Amino acid sequence: MIYLYRVEEKIISVKNLTKQYQTEQASGIQNISFDIKGGSIVAIIGESGSGKSTLLKSIYGLIKVDSGEILFNGKRILGPDEQLIPGHKEMKMVTQDFSLNIYAKVYDNIASMLSNTNVQAKQEKTIEMMEHLHIGHLRDKKITQLSGGEQQRVAIAKALVSDTSVLLLDEPFSQVDALLKNQLRADIKRIAAETGVTVIMVSHDPADGLFLADELLILKDGSLLQKGKPAHIYNHPDHIYTAQILGNAVVLKADDARKLGLETVKGDVVFYPEWVDLKSSWNSRRFEVKDVYYKGFYEELLLERNGVQIRAIQLNRGEHKKNDHVQANIDRFLSF
Repeated sequence: MIYLYRVEEKIISVKNLTKQYQTEQASGIQNISFDIKGGSIVAIIGESGSGKSTLLKSIYGLIKVDSGEILFNGKRILGPDEQLIPGHKEMKMVTQDFSLNIYAKVYDNIASMLSNTNVQAKQEKTIEMMEHLHIGHLRDKKITQLSGGEQQRVAIAKALVSDTSVLLLDEPFSQVDALLKNQLRADIKRIAAETGVTVIMVSHDPADGLFLADELLILKDGSLLQKGKPAHIYNHPDHIYTAQILGNAVVLKADDARKLGLETVKGDVVFYPEWVDLKSSWNSRRFEVKDVYYKGFYEELLLERNGVQIRAIQLNRGEHKKNDHVQANIDRFLSF
């Protein structure tokens, strides 16, 4: 496979991009700017209506923006009103409906993206891409005979087979069973590393971005709240919304925080359940276990003190049960 870009090279620049659908209320995206390095995986995370798909389609050239511009290798990406066929020739988008010929075989769907000038090369490249996505055994099956996860793999193979530089994924795991999600995530990460293709995906599920991405873009109400490495954004969110969408954070008003012994805080307090330490120390407080939620290899405890409820992680399952009293300390928190 050809390595298309070194990760340090900038491939896409989004500059002051704005697209509004309604003038009387916020919709679309507003004044968004960022750069994307070639060969990286970028995840755009946000709730429904945050502007994720608008941003993705704008990058591809499917939407006419109100202001700003998008550059691909230094050249402006044209909008749908500026070219006969909307979209960028070096990019491919995989949408939630996959856009496959459901009555054709897997092999034919993928091979249809290649010319017939060299039939042997076409066959070799198609088979190679199917093997990359572990769908070689499906080559003679029709799309109607495949599961959602298998169709997703075929759609990605079809998008990548024609020397695509940028792969755009719109909610790529929305129709994939939970059991197959991690495998498909791993496949995308591996293919990006092997081919050097740049992947830009949008998702409402933060686990997709935390698992896959080199960089996250957090969108809310059409605005870019934060951009950076997943671990940095998770541990150092700039906004309460970021902590809530990435880690289901606990948010307390200052008065409630003081009831838990956080005397010096003035604003809202935010922390993740794993930042709560379940052990006795000089600064720990006594909590009542109001409920226990089974999470597989760990349990989540709902704790209460002075009428204020928080959540904590219990790795030693069964150690504390409902109605028990435990000593706990909030080891780390953020103030907003």
